[in-house]
Amino acid sequence: MSFLARAFLTLLVVIDPVGLVPIFITLAGKYTSAQQERIARQAVLIAGSILLIFALIGNWLLRYLGISIEAFQVAGGLLLLKIAVDMVFAHRERETAEEEQEAQLREDISTFPLAIPLIAGPGTLASLLILTSEADGHGSSLVAIMAIVVVVLAIAYLLFRLSKRLAFAFGKTGINVITRVLGVLLAALAVQYVVNGTTVVLKTALGPR
Repeated sequence: MSFLARAFLTLLVVIDPVGLVPIFITLAGKYTSAQQERIARQAVLIAGSILLIFALIGNWLLRYLGISIEAFQVAGGLLLLKIAVDMVFAHRERETAEEEQEAQLREDISTFPLAIPLIAGPGTLASLLILTSEADGHGSSLVAIMAIVVVVLAIAYLLFRLSKRLAFAFGKTGINVITRVLGVLLAALAVQYVVNGTTVVLKTALGPR
């Protein structure tokens, strides 16, 4: 699989626009169509700003903290594996019960919980940092990753706008099936990240002295 295809698949699966549709309906269902459009637009723009900034400074932050790329690959892979297992077994744990209750009481839900942590959550940030670390030193690859972020967020925005129609067409069961299939793909990608990071660490530790 090419780097760009893997980057697209990783971000698409981690952000999981399809899985966010029922959550968006739950949180924004009481608003008018115009208000839902504004909420969807603001959520995507805020999340996109966070992700693009993180893509630019993430590697610098790792170096500043003295964390190797391989160590972050292993940690990020384990985090993504946990998210993948939750997706397969339909356990949505992107926000706590207290956060969900607070979101229902807030007037503006675009920033919290839609932008953070539902779209730009820990798994998305970890995936983005791993991808940008692989593209370190290659400006064209970094630009391509940012373009992929924009494309995936555009898909999320489109699905938010079509959320009511999608919920009616697929039903909760259909959305759960799609989410579980994406979860299996994410699990495979997560294991690959762990294997790649562990292999480099072992080679360094067991190499010539």
